[in-house]
Amino acid sequence: MRHDGRAAGELRPVAIERSYLKYPEGSALIAMGDTIVVCTATLEDNVPIFRKGAGGGWVTAEYAMLPRSTKTRSLRESKGRINARNLEIQRLIGRSLRGVVDFPAMGERTIWLDCDVIQADGGTRTAAVTGSFVALAEAFLMMKERGLVEKLPLKGYLAAVSVGLVNGAALLDLDYKEDAAASVDLNVVMNGAGGMVEIQGTAEEGTFNREQLDLLLDLAGAGIKELIRKQQEALGEEAVHLIESACRYGE
Repeated sequence: MRHDGRAAGELRPVAIERSYLKYPEGSALIAMGDTIVVCTATLEDNVPIFRKGAGGGWVTAEYAMLPRSTKTRSLRESKGRINARNLEIQRLIGRSLRGVVDFPAMGERTIWLDCDVIQADGGTRTAAVTGSFVALAEAFLMMKERGLVEKLPLKGYLAAVSVGLVNGAALLDLDYKEDAAASVDLNVVMNGAGGMVEIQGTAEEGTFNREQLDLLLDLAGAGIKELIRKQQEALGEEAVHLIESACRYGE
């Protein structure tokens, strides 16, 4: 039993609210335990220079934490003060979501994903990936409703979760206290078919072996299946039908 009463393979309480904000083309609020992230998706009718003429769209992301999302105040990011951690995380989010996007079906358009952490207790990057998928899907649903695309430009679902070894035990969805004590921690991004999109793994103390890695990946896979079910609940039956139809169309 963990310090918060969870079993080793149990997620923190997860809540995802679709259409959380009024103005973006897509938005979602995701809470995983005490970690809370607002994700928005903004549509632009252009693409970066390196994508012009390629006949497809682009998806990119930005990530930030509010100054008092943690126990002590952090400096607000500005143009002259770039946070390297935030930059690394936003690249992860962008890469991850691009793994399930059908770019030709988008047309030459860009979706900006903005992920703002309003409260942090571990797993902010994985929560941002999971919440961003809902915001992105909602933006694509809006594009289809307006006749901008023939089908949803999605090839599958996507979610992410953290796993780690804490005092020799393999645990799912680490909070801050567990992450700080972990001898090994991984951030795992997978699609709805169980395919690996990205794995970030570090041994904080010594090394870890293949058997431990396989155990952690199996734990992450089970957690991600549950997170995708939460995404489907947030999106609703009609959206799920359209997403699954788009995925079959792309096969």
